[in-house]
Amino acid sequence: MSHDSTGPLAGQVAAVTGAASGIGLACARTFLEAGARVVLIDRDEGRLAAACAELGEGAFALVVDLADPASVAGMLDGILAKAGGLDVFHANAGSYVGGAVLGGDPDAWDRMLNLNVNALFRSIHAVLPHMVDKGRGDIVVTSSVAGLVPVVWEPIYTASKHAVQAFVHTLRRQVAPHGIRVGAVAPGPVVTALLSDWPKAKMDEALASGSLMQPEEVAAAVLFMLSRPRTVTVRDLVILPQSLDL
Repeated sequence: MSHDSTGPLAGQVAAVTGAASGIGLACARTFLEAGARVVLIDRDEGRLAAACAELGEGAFALVVDLADPASVAGMLDGILAKAGGLDVFHANAGSYVGGAVLGGDPDAWDRMLNLNVNALFRSIHAVLPHMVDKGRGDIVVTSSVAGLVPVVWEPIYTASKHAVQAFVHTLRRQVAPHGIRVGAVAPGPVVTALLSDWPKAKMDEALASGSLMQPEEVAAAVLFMLSRPRTVTVRDLVILPQSLDL
């Protein structure tokens, strides 16, 4: 694929979690096209290898299980060994559980909350010292419009993304003196594997009405965030399908 050595991310190294599919893979591709070397992080070794083979030169696979604290603790060393640096960390990995609280599965909630909240916090904690030492860096989190607007259909997912938003807003102020920008991209519904939990009727209606976005549209928004002058932080970027009634 094309790699623009004069692009907005030329000379930078970006790392993306949950990069084997969906928004993460689209962002990895967009970052490569913008000139960065990209470390794709995922627990699915096979899909990760296939993604990097497709992306070609400048794409590096790093297998990390974000649910395993020891694996996360070694993530930074893996990134540095693969790509020699880190400028952009995109904490994208997440999962989705929708539906009513009544009759819901608390064990499924725990698995989602651990990935969406705890693992996200740990992964950012793992890379922060490197960025502080450099005095520069970008952290982008894949949040959701559900982090800003309570979505009745998905109370536990909404709660997880509200936690993410609180973390982004407080961390950003803590690390700004170190030259590190922190921002959240907050998409509405995107065509990814996360929506497998949606009822079929809801999915069919969304597809028919055009109220779903493609991952590439989110990736373009993230690149916009990263390519602003260093004096500007895009704190929250909400991106919605035009026809979404929210």
